[in-house]
Amino acid sequence: MSRCFAMLKPGVVNRRLVGEVIERLEKKGSKIIGLKMVHPTREIAEAHYAEHKDKPFFGELVDYLVSGPVVAMVLQADDCVVITRKLVGKTKPAEAEPGTIRGDYCVHTARNIIHASDSDESAAREIALWFKDEEIFDWKDCEDGWY
Repeated sequence: MSRCFAMLKPGVVNRRLVGEVIERLEKKGSKIIGLKMVHPTREIAEAHYAEHKDKPFFGELVDYLVSGPVVAMVLQADDCVVITRKLVGKTKPAEAEPGTIRGDYCVHTARNIIHASDSDESAAREIALWFKDEEIFDWKDCEDGWY
C-alpha cells in the first residue's frame, strides 16, 4: 500500500461537488485515512506550491488556494499516486479526458478543482505539510483485498 495527498480546491467546495469527487476516489478503491476541511494560510499555500515559486503563475495559484476552504485528504491504495493521477486527469482541462475528474468538472487551468501528488516523494512531503501524524488513521478495511 502507498499513500497520496489529494486536495479538493475552493472551486469544488463552492460548486458543492465535494461528495461526488470523494465518491469517485473511493469507488476506485482508495481508502481515505486522513480527511479535513481547512482554510489554507498563505504560508501553507506557498509551501505547498514551492516548486512553482519562480513561475509566472505562482501568485495566482496561491491566491486561488487561499480564496476559500479546501478539503485535504490522505488516500491509501496499491500504486496510490499513479492510480489517483489517472483518475484525476491531466492538469489542462482541454487535455483532460472525459471520465476523469478534471475532464468532467474542470474548465479553467487557473481554477483547477483538484490536486493530487505527482510522486511518492511529493506525497510524503505534502502529507507532512497538511497533516499531523495523529490526524491519519490507518484503519482495517473489510474490503481489503477486493480492489
